[in-house]
Amino acid sequence: MTASSPDPTPAGRTAPARTVLVSGDGGAATVAAATALHAARQGHRTLLLAADDPHRRVDEVLGTRLGAEPADYAPGLTVARIDEQAAFRHALDAVGGRLKPALDLLGADPLDPEELTALPGTSRLALLRALHSSDAEVLVVAAPPPAELIATLALPEQLERYLARLVPEQRQAARALRPLLAAVAGVPMPAEWLYEARSRATAALAEARAAVTAPGTSVRLVVAAESHPFEELRRIRAGLALHGLRPDAVVAHRALPAAAAGSPDPWLAALAGRQQGLLAALAAELDVPLLVGTLPEVALEGVADELYGDGPGPAPAAPAAWTVEDRRAEEGLLVWRLALPGADRADLDLVRRGDELVVGIGAYRRILALPSALRRCTVTGAALCDGELAVRFAPDPALWPRG
Repeated sequence: MTASSPDPTPAGRTAPARTVLVSGDGGAATVAAATALHAARQGHRTLLLAADDPHRRVDEVLGTRLGAEPADYAPGLTVARIDEQAAFRHALDAVGGRLKPALDLLGADPLDPEELTALPGTSRLALLRALHSSDAEVLVVAAPPPAELIATLALPEQLERYLARLVPEQRQAARALRPLLAAVAGVPMPAEWLYEARSRATAALAEARAAVTAPGTSVRLVVAAESHPFEELRRIRAGLALHGLRPDAVVAHRALPAAAAGSPDPWLAALAGRQQGLLAALAAELDVPLLVGTLPEVALEGVADELYGDGPGPAPAAPAAWTVEDRRAEEGLLVWRLALPGADRADLDLVRRGDELVVGIGAYRRILALPSALRRCTVTGAALCDGELAVRFAPDPALWPRG
């Protein structure tokens, strides 16, 4: 792969009809590979992409070395990995021509390609770019750990907001008047390339956000059957929901076979019984399927059969619904309801900022634009109950339409 094309497939193609982002503990590599193999065996042209695999766990699972260029692995299945270094060079190539005059002015020598080391955040941008540039029907991603993945999926919306504040769309109308404004103001106006870069960035972010929010995109969480922390999983689900996402399934891997509960060995029988109790409690708490993979881990085909059988696998989950309930007749209020399954009241933070509501859940944070009706209201309270945040708004008499 050349430095000018860091993606496993050329850009500009339509996004896959189905994208599954597999994230979790060390078993995520096996689950991602089994998921991709299952999709290929179902007749879908599938790409398995290792997006955050510095120690090449996916390579070990597949028994082959992945490269930036897609390689055939099985009928209908190709495999590849994101080349972070190539992605970084590609980003610099895009702005290199703009930076050269400034470097020449400073007397600085440009860095050779061999000197370049990817900066933090490059992998996030490379993953977002890959989500909408693959020509596969099904894209399965061995994704970063959940916290990193949520931050990556939230990035397009955050960058769009920053871009709108720093270089507002309205200012682009000043391009035609730039010479006149410069003469009147007596100071140079922003160069044309800044507006061009803004347009390119806006288009790229829109493509990435469309891929993240597409109906066929979902997250599949992987936990260890013997020791899955309930609280951590709740926070992950809440972080996903905050950004309008839900897992389509939770996979518990390395579970003991059901027959182990009847083992003559009392230690093994007790361990299996305790594990089955944990899995039953987890299944009761989830609103998505719980898939269980047992020990011993067999060939990849066996893992795929055990998790998905002959069916199509879990369907994409519906996005978290956010609605406005009109209760003016009964209580004189409007209630904005946000589905946040797994959220804990102790982790919740709410701040009204002008026409926006800043919602924080532990380490996750999102700035939401209020619907037009709620902008003319004041916040009177909020409550979190059964995985739903209800924010109460009272119409402001000075702003609310009369009659």
